[in-house]
Amino acid sequence: MASVVADFRPETHQRLLEAACEAFREEGYQVSIDRIAARAKVARQTVYNHFPSKEALFAEVVQQSIASLLVVLDGDGDVRTTLMAFGDLYRNKLLCPEGIAIFRTMTAEAPRFPKLAQQFFRQGPAQTRKRLAQYLKRAMQEGRLREADPDFAAEMLTAMLVDLDRLRGLLNLETELKRPGKTEQVVDAFLRAFAPE
Repeated sequence: MASVVADFRPETHQRLLEAACEAFREEGYQVSIDRIAARAKVARQTVYNHFPSKEALFAEVVQQSIASLLVVLDGDGDVRTTLMAFGDLYRNKLLCPEGIAIFRTMTAEAPRFPKLAQQFFRQGPAQTRKRLAQYLKRAMQEGRLREADPDFAAEMLTAMLVDLDRLRGLLNLETELKRPGKTEQVVDAFLRAFAPE
């Protein structure tokens, strides 16, 4: 009898993440591992070779979606340029159909899966705000922004960037959420509020 060789290739891992993202978006967290495996065109065991549980798979989907956001905060460039890049990426990630669907899924499933909801919050919104607050604190210490509570400033900026638009998306009130110029309006208002004294 021939032995089966486990498939640990990076492209398989990425295909699993993409299939899981689509499955969670369309069917919610209750989607079965079998359905995710079928979407990725792999065996069920291949999913478990890459991820110990559905919870771990969901966590990596969330983690991957915010990774590119946080990279833009690592540079030492102009504050406005950095915040514009962050704001555009943040709005694109959270207001695209996939972003709205994942958020809708998580809010719907939170009462049944409170640990998953906590993990989602830690790895998504909390991690994003923490990294943004660290960037803002550094800019404040360097005199490029007015000294203030960086955690509050990060919370304020992220809310200004997506809050009402995401609510519109969740309620299906508007299909075009990523209005051109919105990031610039928000970032400029934020910079006026935190302009160095």
